[in-house]
Amino acid sequence: MKTSTSEGKHGIQWTAQNQLDDLDFADDLAFLSHTHEQMQIKASSVTAVFASVGFNTQEGNQGPQIQSGEQQSNHS
Repeated sequence: MKTSTSEGKHGIQWTAQNQLDDLDFADDLAFLSHTHEQMQIKASSVTAVFASVGFNTQEGNQGPQIQSGEQQSNHS
């Protein structure tokens, strides 16, 4: 919580609550990093499973696409 002072001091006085907020922010960053790592691990696992059953994943201009061994028609 930020408080202003009027007893001859100017500026913003930072309280212990702000320090706790900063620690929460660091925890959030660590959590996001862990979550991103888990998503990468799962994506690699899915890619490995697709490869084992004959699917290929290819990235094109429209994002990742899954193609099987058979020719797929693209009718609109």
